Amino acid sequence: MRRKSNEHPELGYAKITRLLKQEGWQVGARNVQRLRRELGLAVPAKKPKRRRQGVSTGLPTKGKHRGHVWTWDFVHDTTKRGGKLRMLNIIDEYTRECLCIHVDREINAGKVKKIFSKLIDEHGAPEHIRSDNGSEFIERGLREWLSENEIKTLYIEAGCPWQNGYIESFNARLREECLNREELWTLTEARVVIEDWRWKYNHVRPHRSLGYITPNEYAQDEVGEEAQGQCRALGRATPSQRPSIDLLYDIEQIINPSRLTNALDQFG
Repeated sequence: MRRKSNEHPELGYAKITRLLKQEGWQVGARNVQRLRRELGLAVPAKKPKRRRQGVSTGLPTKGKHRGHVWTWDFVHDTTKRGGKLRMLNIIDEYTRECLCIHVDREINAGKVKKIFSKLIDEHGAPEHIRSDNGSEFIERGLREWLSENEIKTLYIEAGCPWQNGYIESFNARLREECLNREELWTLTEARVVIEDWRWKYNHVRPHRSLGYITPNEYAQDEVGEEAQGQCRALGRATPSQRPSIDLLYDIEQIINPSRLTNALDQFG
């Protein structure tokens, strides 16, 4: 038993017992376990790793209006040539709008801050941001910057992805409806294809939990309700929500060059 334990120091008592029986020794597993402990040959038990965890600055909450709670997460994939693809996904929990899918080879905390800052300039700052405890999200510099912008952090418990269900569901849709259906050969192609799918997700794809309308339509309905409320308070007529006939002649509604521009902006 001592000889086998020295030959295979990484194996536990059950596997050592098996090797001894293969050599013809009549031994029991419990006896081997006891003797290995007495001789100091037992394999040390693995100690669970203590994961770093961010400190939430806001109370657990659910999105109640547009811009109330944003959530972000990473998705990983590879090109057909074997190159790494890393995607930073950011969505609005209330409207389900996908605000960003940034595709790159590597995305560190500095780049996360740069991307988020650009979204704040475009959409305004959210009240809360929900995430897991990834190193990019709990980096001290990023947390201090979020605090300076009065954005409260909501970190989920380690090993509990269901606490960030909206982004997990979105990640599954991205993989099933885009990544698993496309052959992506280069980073540039991935950026263009994924940005095109993001536009389709926001403007074309019906969302069951929103009553089978798109996230963009749901967001526009909320804006319309806010406008109607303001008009009632001011005693003004409610403006028509019917789109102008000029939309029929707006070529941007067909080509929408901003989708390509957004994809190419990721090179900056």
